[in-house]
Amino acid sequence: MNTSTKRALIVRGGWDGHQPVETTDSFVPFLKEHGYDVRIEDTTAVYADAGYLAGVDVVVQTNTMNTIDGDELRGLIAAVRNGAGLAGWHGGIADSYRSSSDYLQLIGGQFATHPSKAAPDELAGEAADNFLRHTIDIVPERADHPIVAGISSFELTTEQYWVLSDDYNDVLATTTVAARDFDAWHRPVTSPAVWTRRWGQGRVFVSTPGHDLATVSDPNVRTIIERGILWASR
Repeated sequence: MNTSTKRALIVRGGWDGHQPVETTDSFVPFLKEHGYDVRIEDTTAVYADAGYLAGVDVVVQTNTMNTIDGDELRGLIAAVRNGAGLAGWHGGIADSYRSSSDYLQLIGGQFATHPSKAAPDELAGEAADNFLRHTIDIVPERADHPIVAGISSFELTTEQYWVLSDDYNDVLATTTVAARDFDAWHRPVTSPAVWTRRWGQGRVFVSTPGHDLATVSDPNVRTIIERGILWASR
């Protein structure tokens, strides 16, 4: 019999190319197996319900390039400050509400670009133009963190996120964007790829790998996200 007392809220939407429904659906069984009652919302309106959020242990968000009402954003930030966890991946958390500096401060990183795999005149004009082989490097000093413990640096062929971030993040993994002859930047740039952040009494977890269902199904990415959700939870 299910005797769960924990609550997980999934908020999903935005750009369909990140498969917000498919990716979040894939984590529902995991959440239920760990004793969470799961509620799924397709808009951010629930963030304005302070009474409900007070009982939420973790918010799992994948909501890319969307907008959020001021009351909703204030509700989300207050919930995290009061102890609710916030977890997500890729643009669903690191490129959600571009117009809000308050959200950016909460998350600690904003998507800037994903480099293409070849020079512009060699691209086919499709999503796969931005899928390139790259490495996710576990930070050696953080290798014993429960989110990445036992995981070695690994390679992915998917979007590689260059994010703008600050040093309040606890960075668990990085990725280094190469500087090629056709790129505008002149040297390699290392960005956080997996990080955590404490905000008030709450915890924030971000994984930039997670473009689509295939990416979140990679064993390393999957393990990191599952552990990240549990780590962030109240």
